[in-house]
Amino acid sequence: MKNISIIGAGTMGNGIAHTFAQFDYQVNLIDVSKDSLDKGIATITRNLDRMVSKEKISEEDKKRTLANLTTHTSLADGAKNADLVVEAATENEKIKLDIFRELDKICPPKAILATNTSSIPITKIAAVTGRPKQVIGMHFMNPVPIMKLVEIIRGYNTSDEITNTVVKLAKNLGKVPTEVNDYPGFVANRILMPMINEAVETLYNNVAGVEEIDTVMKLGMAHPMGPLQLADFIGLDICLSILEVMYDGFKNPKYAPCPLLVNMVRAGKLGVKSGEGFYDYSESKKAEKVSSQFAS
Repeated sequence: MKNISIIGAGTMGNGIAHTFAQFDYQVNLIDVSKDSLDKGIATITRNLDRMVSKEKISEEDKKRTLANLTTHTSLADGAKNADLVVEAATENEKIKLDIFRELDKICPPKAILATNTSSIPITKIAAVTGRPKQVIGMHFMNPVPIMKLVEIIRGYNTSDEITNTVVKLAKNLGKVPTEVNDYPGFVANRILMPMINEAVETLYNNVAGVEEIDTVMKLGMAHPMGPLQLADFIGLDICLSILEVMYDGFKNPKYAPCPLLVNMVRAGKLGVKSGEGFYDYSESKKAEKVSSQFAS
């Protein structure tokens, strides 16, 4: 297995592409937008430069990694020879299902179709293909080149052979694959998103301010960043989407998104990527200034 196609050049997609390319896989990075592809390669280059400056890799390693990357704006061109496809498009069910329908037509019969979805059931995605045994979840964590965990989610029909192959592949990337079952949110987000949602509820109910909530969780629970800062980092729209998938999947009110979160997404306050969420990122990408909406 040498030919890897990654769909989506955003934060997760370019991180996954970086990781495979660094371990000498031939990577086709696919996105409908040439601008997104250029930004994705620029991000990978900056991250490699940072690794060189920290002496984690050599300049030759950087050049070899970049040489392993090819970009495509055509799904057919980028995936036609793939041994493995990892879909990392936006967390939108319709978009993902449409992509997998196309991949099933384009890819070689033996190709494995994986998705980096953080919440949408693998079984549902697999059902739109003619190869459900070869569809699996590979949920990487952000930032992908650094974080060790990969949730491996097998759908109802995913075969043992495919699961074992993907587990071995994740280990070849220096990751720690952890197998979980196919339920909305899997493990990581089933636990994380209710915590983030409860932090938003705590703010919404005026129990404490943004900095106070994050400080309690950082200093009291030893979290590397507070839940509101983490939500900004993930993207409030992504958090909302995952909560909605879990609420729809379980019909349990504990997964119902907080009205404040819903309104912030409607208003375009999505966190780091929009420049403002619970914190203001207009001057710094670090959570150093609380958004004026929540400033006391």
